[in-house]
Amino acid sequence: MSSVRSAPPSTTRARPRSRRLGTGDRLFLAVIVGIPLLALLIFVWLPALASVGLSFTSWDGIALSDIRWTGLDNYHEIFTNYPPFWPAVQHNVVWLLFTALLPTPFGIFLAYQLDHKIRFTKVYQTAIFLPMVLSLAVVGFIWEIIYNPDNGLLNGVLNGVAPGHHIDWLGDPSLNLWAVLVASAWRHTGYIMILYLAGLKGFDPALKEAASLDGANGRQTFLKVVFPALRPVNIIILVVTVMESLRAFDIVYVLGGGVGSKPGMELLSLLITDNIIGESSHIGYGSALAVVLLVVSLLAIGTFLVQSFRTEDQ
Repeated sequence: MSSVRSAPPSTTRARPRSRRLGTGDRLFLAVIVGIPLLALLIFVWLPALASVGLSFTSWDGIALSDIRWTGLDNYHEIFTNYPPFWPAVQHNVVWLLFTALLPTPFGIFLAYQLDHKIRFTKVYQTAIFLPMVLSLAVVGFIWEIIYNPDNGLLNGVLNGVAPGHHIDWLGDPSLNLWAVLVASAWRHTGYIMILYLAGLKGFDPALKEAASLDGANGRQTFLKVVFPALRPVNIIILVVTVMESLRAFDIVYVLGGGVGSKPGMELLSLLITDNIIGESSHIGYGSALAVVLLVVSLLAIGTFLVQSFRTEDQ
């Protein structure tokens, strides 16, 4: 009599069925993705493309019928016969170097110190980051009170130390740019500190312990272990520093007294504003300057990112 054997259990598992999106899900995704893309197109890309087109024209900004095609005349005028352009470029370079060499390393230094388990670290973090909560316009108003030549805080302190000294911090062309840079650095330092502190919180402490076992001190551990390992954060900080330097406007606009660049405080962003909404509107000049600033920003950021990604691939 033959015995009936049961079939061995199947070792293959049934694949889970992929869930198809319903009409409501597709509508929801279309809304949450489409609205930001539409806003980006309307408020960013369309004005940028319009600026590129207007940079080849001459227009006073009143009637569309007055738009006149001029070709490359605006760019030729900017690079040859527009006196404030090259001082503005020089000041933007100074802004970038100052921000990259002083407040950015200082913010990294503060983040590294506050990453240690010291007392009242939350209080220190809040106090240093507090200027970042304020807009650059508000920061400008605060420092305008500090720099006031008549009853400002800084001149009051100087008069207490050396009576009779009176310095016009924002009116002197040899000092006003540096005064604005100090005000901007006060805000930028807290921003860099928070960015780097977030990176340090996610750092593997075992790497620090291994470096200490090999005899490395705190400085060597940071320079040879921590800093290279936080390369993504370093890239973000460098990009933020470059962009903040190129688009500096609010605080200079407030401390400089509005439209019309003071001598010593010319920046590309202010020249764009002066030509577009100044007393005599030159939309073509302003658009050409905006295109120059856009190209410089894209070249700076794009070159650095390409080099960084190429190094990582190698």
